[in-house]
Amino acid sequence: MSEKKRKPIRWGMVGGGRGSQIGYIHRSAALRDDTFALVAGAFDLDPERGRSFGVDLGLDGGRSYPDYQTMLAEEGKRPDGIEAVSIATPNNTHFSICKAALEYGLHVICEKPLCFTVTEAKELKALAEARGLIVGVTYGYAGHQMIEQARAMVKNRDLGEIRIVNLQFAHGFHSAPVEEQNPSTRWRVDPKFAGPSYVLGDVGTHPLYISEVILPHLKIKRLMCVRQSFVKSRAPLEDNAITLMEYDNGAVANVWSSAVNAGSMHGQKVRIVGSKASIEWWDERPNQLSYEIQGEPVRILERGMDYLYPEARLDDRIGGGHPEGLFEAWANLYRRFALAINDNRGLAPDGIENLCFPGIDAGLEGVRWVENCVRSADQGGIWVDYE
Repeated sequence: MSEKKRKPIRWGMVGGGRGSQIGYIHRSAALRDDTFALVAGAFDLDPERGRSFGVDLGLDGGRSYPDYQTMLAEEGKRPDGIEAVSIATPNNTHFSICKAALEYGLHVICEKPLCFTVTEAKELKALAEARGLIVGVTYGYAGHQMIEQARAMVKNRDLGEIRIVNLQFAHGFHSAPVEEQNPSTRWRVDPKFAGPSYVLGDVGTHPLYISEVILPHLKIKRLMCVRQSFVKSRAPLEDNAITLMEYDNGAVANVWSSAVNAGSMHGQKVRIVGSKASIEWWDERPNQLSYEIQGEPVRILERGMDYLYPEARLDDRIGGGHPEGLFEAWANLYRRFALAINDNRGLAPDGIENLCFPGIDAGLEGVRWVENCVRSADQGGIWVDYE
């Protein structure tokens, strides 16, 4: 792909201030390929602490703002104002910040969930489309290269007809009430900040989105969900949930979303079972994809190798044999966000018509899935048509 002349996208952040793990990941990913330039931010609820942090990052103190409303207003007056903004704040603020940024004509990269309800998500989609703006959602694990290999294998029918989809993101770090001592966990189990679910939205939507990338032709027809609060103080929010799904082609799926899988580090796995073969990806070994053909030895496909489909090598930076991790996966996504934004501005390289990234529709579908799961669980775990 021949790169057209462009400058880095002038970029701001809301949230992600001093001590924020996710803020550090956003900045590391966005700046890795020189596609974004951080020029402004509203990093903290404490204005002075946020200003100080921005200065430490190298920003002009006058562009480290006390709140996002001030940042949007002041940057909108500048000829060199921000063109895009990332939102790295608690869930309950995403809708209002995203809506305001779109109204100011900015492209948005938002932490998931995009918002709390399908109605809100549809409003953001309509606004983005009316303004011709890109909205990206940070399903960061989808940036791993072997996800693209899995997508290409399904497309090329290496697996045959898809029959079964097993998804899980089941870690054990919250198997005790750690939120009593950890503020960064406390808001995640409070409905005022987290919304209608905990683990369904916090972890379950990650493998769900990966499955949507690998299996874009499958659509959920109906689902059944049960959820539990094993740490009782988290009720009504769940810390464990099991979801069964049926697709429109007759395939079936299950999703295990959990924060109480004691002893598990991450436990995010995606297994796709076809009529001829199966594939499995595990985020703790993200550079490998297990390819299992019925009646043959298991094959372990490695990231960066020439035998992979071309789609799986597009994001490669350092060739096979060198392990890549979460920061590279996020950087891959931020590069794709930048390509989409630059395409919007007429500055993208040629040949990106099939660019795959978690956009506004991915954000909407994540909200839709959680809403349907909660609706099923709250009625006693019944099957519900997917709406």
